[in-house]
Amino acid sequence: MRWKRWLKRIAIGLGAAVLALGAFALAVWIYYTPAITRTNGVVYSRRHGHDLTFDIVRPEHPNGIGVLLMVSGGWKSGTNSFHPWMTAPFTRGGYTVFAVYHVSQPEASVQEITGDMHRATRFIRHHAKEYGIDPKRLGVTGGSAGGHLSLMLATRGGPGPADAPDPVDRESSAVQAVAIFYPVTDLVELGDSTENQHDGGPPKSFVKAFGPGATNPAVWAPIARDLSPIHHLSSNLPPTLIYHGGADTLVVPDQSLRYKKAARELGNTVEVVIVPGGHHGWPSMLLDVFKLRDWFDRYLGR
Repeated sequence: MRWKRWLKRIAIGLGAAVLALGAFALAVWIYYTPAITRTNGVVYSRRHGHDLTFDIVRPEHPNGIGVLLMVSGGWKSGTNSFHPWMTAPFTRGGYTVFAVYHVSQPEASVQEITGDMHRATRFIRHHAKEYGIDPKRLGVTGGSAGGHLSLMLATRGGPGPADAPDPVDRESSAVQAVAIFYPVTDLVELGDSTENQHDGGPPKSFVKAFGPGATNPAVWAPIARDLSPIHHLSSNLPPTLIYHGGADTLVVPDQSLRYKKAARELGNTVEVVIVPGGHHGWPSMLLDVFKLRDWFDRYLGR
């Protein structure tokens, strides 16, 4: 009879564990499926015969602040690569998210992609009232190539030509806060990255991403410098938070650490969090997004 009591206790314990796990899974599902309104395919420009678009994800209770998500990995992008659950911590916090897409390399060069991200930012700022956001409070986020594009906006964003025929192009492409994952910051010096061919040329997997002449050292040198955020730092950099995997061999942590050092020497606010054992992505990234949201709360919510 004693063994029956033990079986009963085990059964009760297992049942309770299953119920607890089910409740936890349900809570997670509910959190990551917030009430939103999504508008797909807003056209902000064209490139090589393609519409350039972004999606708008509006929260149930907007706080009037916008966050641009650079949907880019390896400088490739697609409208099927963003899902609203990815930015649930932002929308739960009241942020309106703009998932910005571009034509993938090598059809579009990284130089063209960077220019298109400036255009998208100007377009969103120009229509800020329509989108219910404050044009003076825009954040930007992304990972890897998306992080690189975020920093290109952070370091090179600014007013467009005052005499531009299109009023959108007269707007500023500056952002007011940055919170990103493992960005490329220096194409001139790739360090110990597995992408470094140690020939002074482009990253080995992305030779075609920078145009047909990029393998020529004389052509590559100015391209690399022009597309390296670390070479465009100034004293008015927006507050920047970077999460980087300590074991990342594709984009090595030194990229973020050197960026932080150079930016701080100019008096800027830059924080880098190195995730021990993290590679080019890690399992707890979904939790780290909450830290990115906290950063935006701190610097955009005032």
